[in-house]
Amino acid sequence: QRVSLADVAGMQIAPEQGPLLTMLAHMLGARLIVEVGTFTGLSALCLAEGLADGGRVICHDRSEEWTAVAREGWQRAGMDDRIKLRLGLAAETLGGLPDEAVDLAFIDADKEGYIGYHEELVPRLRTGGLVVIDNALWSGRVVGEDDADDANTVAIRAYNDHAVADDRLDVTIVNVGDGLLLGRKR
Repeated sequence: QRVSLADVAGMQIAPEQGPLLTMLAHMLGARLIVEVGTFTGLSALCLAEGLADGGRVICHDRSEEWTAVAREGWQRAGMDDRIKLRLGLAAETLGGLPDEAVDLAFIDADKEGYIGYHEELVPRLRTGGLVVIDNALWSGRVVGEDDADDANTVAIRAYNDHAVADDRLDVTIVNVGDGLLLGRKR
């Protein structure tokens, strides 16, 4: 049985995050963007809109069902030539990235994988490049006093601590959508 988009719409980036992603890509003059967690492709589309001429977004996702929606949207928007999709577990597909500097990495996938994706992507970032992580605030549960201890909350807390301790990055969290952690490579 096919799951309705209404059942999983919370996995989509927040409406206000899209224009910010476009602006960040544009400000960086991004030619290579890597996305982990594509879902229905909105974030990839927003990132692609900010690409420099000749740039591309390489997406990593494991859902053939939802990325089929993404591919249709990219084609309708005339962006399918700028966005490439690699299906499979990102822990495996990220190893096949081209040997060139990444300008921006956007991660919005399984929360327990965030640290691994960070460690795969940060070394590939160019100086001044960005890693952008969605759900850094996790509806406030990561900073709340309610001691939420579900797996996702624990994983995001651990990731935030990991990113802040990473001396390769300057890090901040902005309260846009569910919180975006921005890490600029030194």
